[in-house]
Amino acid sequence: MAGAYWIAHVNVTDEAAYGEYAKRATVAIADHGGKFLARGGKYEILEGKDRARHVVAFFPSLQIAHDCYYSDAYQEALSYAKGASERDLLIVEAAE
Repeated sequence: MAGAYWIAHVNVTDEAAYGEYAKRATVAIADHGGKFLARGGKYEILEGKDRARHVVAFFPSLQIAHDCYYSDAYQEALSYAKGASERDLLIVEAAE
C-alpha cells in the first residue's frame, strides 16, 4: 500500500475560527491514521500563487484520505474553516 498525502495551501483570515478548525481537524485526521509531516513552518515559494500556510499529512491509502475528508468529524471541523480561510487542498497518491 503506497499511502497518500493531503496537501493544503492556506491563507487564514480569521485566526480564532481557523484555530477551532485545526483543533477538530487534527482529531479527525488522527482517527483516520493520518500523520502530519509539515504544518506551518518555513517555506520558499518557487512557482504559483503564494499562501501563508502549508500543510502535508500522510494517510495509509488514497481511499482512507478520501474517507477522512468526507467523514462527519472532518466536515464538522471544515465548517469552522469556511469563511475563515482561503484554501487549496488536494489528495495525491504516494509514489511508493
